Amino acid sequence: MKLAVNLGYWDATSAGSVNDLLKLAVEAERLGYASAWAAEAYGSDAVTVLSWVAGQTSRIELGSGVLQIPARTPAMTAMTAATLDMLSGGRFLLGLGVSGPQVSEGWHGVRFGKPLARTREYVEIVNLALSRRRVRYEGEHYVLPLPDGPGKALHLMVHPVRDHVPLYLAAIGPKNLELTGEIADGWLGVLVSSDHAGDQLAHIAAGRERVGRDMTGFDVCAYVPLSVGEDVTACAVPVRPYTALYVGGMGSREQNFYNNLAVRMGYGEQAAVVQDRYLARDYDGAAAAVPAELVDQTSLLGPVPRVAERIAAFAAAGVTTLAVTPYGDTLEARLRTLQAGAEALERSGVAAGAA
Repeated sequence: MKLAVNLGYWDATSAGSVNDLLKLAVEAERLGYASAWAAEAYGSDAVTVLSWVAGQTSRIELGSGVLQIPARTPAMTAMTAATLDMLSGGRFLLGLGVSGPQVSEGWHGVRFGKPLARTREYVEIVNLALSRRRVRYEGEHYVLPLPDGPGKALHLMVHPVRDHVPLYLAAIGPKNLELTGEIADGWLGVLVSSDHAGDQLAHIAAGRERVGRDMTGFDVCAYVPLSVGEDVTACAVPVRPYTALYVGGMGSREQNFYNNLAVRMGYGEQAAVVQDRYLARDYDGAAAAVPAELVDQTSLLGPVPRVAERIAAFAAAGVTTLAVTPYGDTLEARLRTLQAGAEALERSGVAAGAA
């Protein structure tokens, strides 16, 4: 098991947040965290944040969690991945995701239809470009060069430090999980439960088997809130809005992948209440309606010994990296949470390289 830090989104409206984000990344590197991941939706972009962090760190790997497929052409993503890998000295991890229909169509103006087919073609073009071969591609969604025009097949002018930049996909549904196993080096999972991860990993394994591979070397990276303290119930309080956002607000009533996931995990009635309240903008009510068991299953909560037990449970379920979001009222508290996470990993006995 490895630990990573989820830097999330840079919120410029929070005083000092840009420096806080950097301090979290630097402290995570000092503590031996394997990687730091930056997110994007329709605010701060992940590339700029990762470039800034790369210039002020030296060892920790830097992941995009995730670059939105509708936001960039595949060739642009290949250029970005190669550049970030060069600037960081070979530390970039390329995380991709299709986002959701609201952001894809409302913000980027890209139709959301056939996300699996688009993802497959996108990844094939990115890998083709990063291999520095001439990019010629004929697919349903992408054709390069465009036919009957002046365009010509080009190859990437620069070379990443590594011959292969590790590629991760964010996936939720069964078919998308199978695709992830088939074409990616790792999975980025949200609302992952050690009790239910087996079903998700079975789909990933099926995709791996389809191309003659097993799970060896495949990174199962779960995003988990980390809230440390003696009272587990109190530790869950600040995490509840996060869970409510995904279950209730990440999508429309008709299409919310995380709500569907909560249903598959056995929380159908509660997920409907969370969504009703969230879409009615009763955010406090939505957070209160999140089942305590769901928060606990998908988080690391409580004192260090309990967190260590939960880390071991995630490892036993097949998770290989836990990307933790450290909770705390102040920067100092969040830094202490990172320290507690490192202590819990050591105590768990499942740290990567442990005897």
